[in-house]
Amino acid sequence: MSKPDLKRSFLALWVVAAGGGSPSLVQAESALVRAPAEFASAVARLQPGDTLTLADGEWRDFQIVFTGKGAEGRPITLTAQTPGKVILTGRSNLSLAGEHLVVSNLVFRDGWSPTGEVLSFRKSRTERANYSRVTGVVIDGFSKPDRAESDNWVALYGHHNRFDHNQLTGKTNAGTTLVVIRDAVQGLENRHAIDHNYFGRRPVLGSNGGETIRVGTSHDSTSDSFTTVSDNWFEHCAGEVEIVSNKSGGNIYRGNVFFESQGALVLRHGDGNLVEGNVFLGNGLPNTGGVRVINRRNTVSDNYMEGLAGANFGSALTIMYGVPNSPVNRYVQVDGAVIENNTLVDTREMSFGAGMDAERSAAPINSRFARNLIVNRDGRDPILVKGDMSGVTFTGNVQAPMATKALPGVEGHKVVLERGKGQLLRPKGLKGVGVRADLTYVAREDTGVSWYPKTTPIAALDSGSVVNAAPGEDTLTRAIAAARPGDRVALQAGVYIVNQVIGVSRAVTVEGPANGRAEIQFARPNLFEMASGGALRLSHVTISGALAPDVAGAAVIRAGQGAAQYQLVVEDSTFQDLTVNRSFNVFAAAPGSLADRIRLERVTVDKVTGSVIAAHTETADMGTYNAEVVEVIDSTFRDVTGPVLDLYRGGTDESTFGPRLTLTGSTFERSGKDGGAIRLYGVQRTQARGNRFVDSGAPTFYRRVGAPELVWGGNTLEKTPDLVTNVPPLEVAQ
Repeated sequence: MSKPDLKRSFLALWVVAAGGGSPSLVQAESALVRAPAEFASAVARLQPGDTLTLADGEWRDFQIVFTGKGAEGRPITLTAQTPGKVILTGRSNLSLAGEHLVVSNLVFRDGWSPTGEVLSFRKSRTERANYSRVTGVVIDGFSKPDRAESDNWVALYGHHNRFDHNQLTGKTNAGTTLVVIRDAVQGLENRHAIDHNYFGRRPVLGSNGGETIRVGTSHDSTSDSFTTVSDNWFEHCAGEVEIVSNKSGGNIYRGNVFFESQGALVLRHGDGNLVEGNVFLGNGLPNTGGVRVINRRNTVSDNYMEGLAGANFGSALTIMYGVPNSPVNRYVQVDGAVIENNTLVDTREMSFGAGMDAERSAAPINSRFARNLIVNRDGRDPILVKGDMSGVTFTGNVQAPMATKALPGVEGHKVVLERGKGQLLRPKGLKGVGVRADLTYVAREDTGVSWYPKTTPIAALDSGSVVNAAPGEDTLTRAIAAARPGDRVALQAGVYIVNQVIGVSRAVTVEGPANGRAEIQFARPNLFEMASGGALRLSHVTISGALAPDVAGAAVIRAGQGAAQYQLVVEDSTFQDLTVNRSFNVFAAAPGSLADRIRLERVTVDKVTGSVIAAHTETADMGTYNAEVVEVIDSTFRDVTGPVLDLYRGGTDESTFGPRLTLTGSTFERSGKDGGAIRLYGVQRTQARGNRFVDSGAPTFYRRVGAPELVWGGNTLEKTPDLVTNVPPLEVAQ
């Protein structure tokens, strides 16, 4: 084995000797290592000012332990030979412990950490990093394959550490992307700096534990961390309702950008925090939110919010009710909040008194809401008052085009907006209200690293070429195997027989002819199995279960165990003859699976012994569920034995936006006699309009937690029991 490549260089560092005060030259070492054994040998000899360099290439299954004691101005550095060309793969991670250490320019991808952290500012419970820095590190899709197995990508321990200009994207399993971990032994005043990082796509987790940043826990939340989170870019972070979860005191959140991210910056626990000068850009995407205020002496000022479409806990601005004499892990009453000089443009909702219920009965007190600018160019009033706001002083606020009637201290004005610095909308000729005139925000290109792409294109449905398939046995199977991501398999009229389950792990479309009929028959329990990242579109096909075997678990389309971030779209298609056993489903979700979207449009289903969408396997009641968005449009269901739509979300956790259902223009005939035509348990948002139920089981909607939204309008029920629900619908057909 080769020895480390050691190079000595004299650095003209002026170090004052303890006795004489004269300057002296200090020798620094630079070592290039090419293997883990060389690394272990070299790291033991490192002195202040030294640099240890990893050679370019793939370092597989490498658990780096980087220790040392540098000095102020003379850190010990671990870096890549070339930024971005040292790739840590397989079962790899990095721990650092000591003082004045710097780690830079490494990439983690194509694997996952064998422990609970990818990058940790500690070696053990007693050996932590202080006064250290990690910069220019990329963690790209380095997720555990079991999405229910939790880990943190970055764990900040110790004190006075900096995490900057790093790039973290594509986390798909449970656990926070970056967490500040505190305890009394190490000292609770962390004084960390988290700045200029790019936090990229974090898909919906479908449960609690999908935050992008968390600072502290409820257990230690009554003390101050003094951590600063500034000038970071959060793009398409959608893990759960809390993008940033603050759980300690004395922290600053300044100059961050939240771009098309679902959720909010939440002051969940802790007092005396400052949220200042942040920019929230939703572009009208669902569930994009701003700031949620809980606890004591928190300040929210000079923040810009535009196009945020979130509501309730995820609205543009939320002031919550608290629990009287609250334990630390619940909701401390809002007391002494200052919310001033914020600008809110074209937001769906500002929620005053959110969460009010039998437990959360303490209204905000001793608080001020002043000089905020609220503009909705469509004329809507976004202000929704859900509880007593007499403990909040409202003064000097401006709303356009007219003032709300729900709150005092809000004046109506005609406001002309114009784009200013950073393309932010500013009121023309109106001073002292809203954000300051010179507010700007950090540029996307000034966050993360310049030498690694921030996003990786994912082939969308119908974005590729056409693959033709002729009728016959297994011709469809071969055509799909030959298709590349985004391709469309075009079927001729005729019968296609499939003898094996077709796995779907990429985007593929199966489309029948415009004239004539393409019928697919399958001889296995399932025709398709969805895998993580897959997308399947079926169009103009007829699918028959006549050849399927009589076995348990039969379904035309099945989501595999743990499958996530997948889509299913079915259009202008027919399903029939799913009667070989007593519970044959069109779609069935396995435990641990989560669909991003299931959409049925102009679909006809005849004679099914199970359900059309069976997404009800998360019965442990931990707040998980099987489908984020379900859309059923202009479809017809006849003689379906079970509930046509069976969606379940149990538990009392309030960390998710889903499941969400849209059901419009559809007909249910002789269906759902076993369990109801539709059975919705814990669904968070339901829009059911213009549907017809004939000789079918009662549609049911059961609230489990929170404030679910049920819109029920223009539906007709013939020989069908009335809607059964414990939630008052927002609209009821007469």
